[in-house]
Amino acid sequence: MVKNKDTSKKTAELLLQIKAIKLNPNDPFQWASGWKSPIYCDNRITLSYPSVRVFLKEEIAKITELEYGKPDVIAGVATGAIAIGILVAQELGVPFVYVRPEPKSHGRKNQIEGHLERGQNVVVIEDLISTGNSSLNAVAALKEAGAVVKGMVAIFSYGFDVATKNFKEKNISLKTLSNYEDLLEQALDSNYISEKELLTLQEWRANPSEWRQ
Repeated sequence: MVKNKDTSKKTAELLLQIKAIKLNPNDPFQWASGWKSPIYCDNRITLSYPSVRVFLKEEIAKITELEYGKPDVIAGVATGAIAIGILVAQELGVPFVYVRPEPKSHGRKNQIEGHLERGQNVVVIEDLISTGNSSLNAVAALKEAGAVVKGMVAIFSYGFDVATKNFKEKNISLKTLSNYEDLLEQALDSNYISEKELLTLQEWRANPSEWRQ
């Protein structure tokens, strides 16, 4: 999934520095799903750091063109990937749309906001991949609207087996700037975590739904 190891570790380093990713094995977070987790990721924080958002914009644009060619349209998944998607579209000089989790209940009842024509090549931008369900829901909406979805690029993925399975089943290519393995490697290299904490973080990723500290 990750295209470049150096880019992956640099991305992880930046996300840790600005606390877009927090690792706290000794005092776990609770996700909305109810899972206890030693990691929390909020990539919207990157928007507050100009140098970080420029790095992400440029790297995602590079991967997009390299892997899928220059698309007709960039699509961001609401809400977390709208802003970074706009930045990537601006970098590539192409139109932008975004995809809601479900159609609006009023007005034109749009699920896709912006101008999209049938047959246009689209690359989807995401900020974070966990199970992949919400991302693939956006892909389904784009396909329903007649778009040709070339693939997806995300900032970070937890690398859960369920996500790999979901993307494979839908035959959707996913590339990410960074992932969980490279994050842990970078965190250890920079003394952000200890060897003991590394083991805890690895145990969580192996079985996140059942993990208890």
